Amino acid sequence: MPKIENKPVAENKTVVADNLVPVKKPVIAKKFVKAKKSIKGKKVAVLVEQDFEDAELTEPVAALKEAGVIVTVIGPERGQTYSGKKRQAKIQPEAVIADINSNEYDAIFIPGGYAPDKMRMHPEMVELVKRFNDQKKWVFAICHGPQMMISAGIMKGRRVTSWPSIAVDLRNAGAAWVDESVVRDRNFITSRKPADIPHFNKAIIEALEKRPVMIKGETRPITGSKPAIRK
Repeated sequence: MPKIENKPVAENKTVVADNLVPVKKPVIAKKFVKAKKSIKGKKVAVLVEQDFEDAELTEPVAALKEAGVIVTVIGPERGQTYSGKKRQAKIQPEAVIADINSNEYDAIFIPGGYAPDKMRMHPEMVELVKRFNDQKKWVFAICHGPQMMISAGIMKGRRVTSWPSIAVDLRNAGAAWVDESVVRDRNFITSRKPADIPHFNKAIIEALEKRPVMIKGETRPITGSKPAIRK
């Protein structure tokens, strides 16, 4: 299990189950995320680097574990501890890229924050993302996470979302960017920001119940996905 260290918690904050972080409790209530038995035992590789967006790593990981998924946190250096950009969470990965056989996993997850821009500097991490896509496995990303997908060269012709500041980068990489809380295109599931985490959690858990459909243009709507409201 990865070692995740918490800082002292203020009285008005809630500690997430499994000793993850002293941030707001993730939305993993049974009424919102109902995992089928088929998801139990599925395996998800989670990439980490320094200055990840705290909630965007810890809340989806908590939801996946609650659903019975086996999560492996992977970093670029063995024995290194990585901190969230808000310094609310610290995590020591269980493995490095050299330890990972993508054939043994069902999905890869790229959290946001400043971490993806640092992950891009590790060719082996970029190659792992490409390998998952080449094997037609799920690729989950939130916020700045799609930066890694750009570096992997797998964005052309895809419909995605992200933190708005990298929308131009995604378009330049050949993607169709949309401003929605969660978007599914074939084996990609992407979201924009921490506020979208409840919908993102629901979407990735539902996705793990079956294999991706790799038909060009297959973009099944996500229940509960909401576009941005413009005044």
